[in-house]
Amino acid sequence: MPIKIPEREYRSFGTYELDADKMIVRGTPVVFDTLTCLYEFNGVKFYEQVARDAFEGADMRDFIFNVNHESTPYARTKNGSLKFTMGERFEIEATLDDTDQRHIQLYGDIKSGRIDQMSFAFTVKEDFYDEETRTRTIKKIKKLYDVSAVTFPAYQQ
Repeated sequence: MPIKIPEREYRSFGTYELDADKMIVRGTPVVFDTLTCLYEFNGVKFYEQVARDAFEGADMRDFIFNVNHESTPYARTKNGSLKFTMGERFEIEATLDDTDQRHIQLYGDIKSGRIDQMSFAFTVKEDFYDEETRTRTIKKIKKLYDVSAVTFPAYQQ
């Protein structure tokens, strides 16, 4: 079981694309302006969304790609094995090590569909809660810690 750091938040999304020539994983850890029901309590649903410009000014100098937020890096921005783009969605490309058994196993798990979701771990700089719609909007991310291949996501998109 991964150790969850209390002030970090974790949200998940799905779908991967694999590059058969190399062990490259492409995916979407964050979608923007999309309502997600985070949980339901006594028949009342609570929602969340990430604003399109939430990552502007965020600390993204170094973050990792890992599994279930367990903080073992499979790829990292600092060494160039993890790349990302911001557009309509936040997209990542992780180059896995084809000589490392853990990486080979992860690639196989994604390829077979045993792991088919993504997530991100972050801290919030600014958010807004609409009590009428029970919707939290994450307006600004303070720091991005990881993007992760996950078994059970918070967000289904």
